[in-house]
Amino acid sequence: QVQLVESGGGLVQAGGSLRLSCAASGRTFSKYTMGWIRQAPGKERKFVAAISWRSGNTNYADSVRGRFTISRDDVENTVYLQMNSLKLEDTAVYYCAASQNPLGARVSAPLYDYWGQGTQVTVSS
Repeated sequence: QVQLVESGGGLVQAGGSLRLSCAASGRTFSKYTMGWIRQAPGKERKFVAAISWRSGNTNYADSVRGRFTISRDDVENTVYLQMNSLKLEDTAVYYCAASQNPLGARVSAPLYDYWGQGTQVTVSS
């Protein structure tokens, strides 16, 4: 079992930056692929970024590649999402999720096993 708690969301102007954090409980955190998935109002959840547990490989959605960076600290049991050059369309609830799927960082959003409660990110003009 893994419990996930996100933090760091908020209101930011377009072009600004935010860093999301996700604190995980459980001694086997280091064996999970960790991902960020977001859901905009009225839309389905969409994959944002992931980092695998073995190789540290990362994967990003095309819409955020080059602007967002995912990282993890297996000592602190925390995964981060640094978001730069934020756009209006980045507004969403951001969920942290954990997966043991063999696909690693390529696993799609519906296949994550554990989810946090989400944190709101709002980008204003």
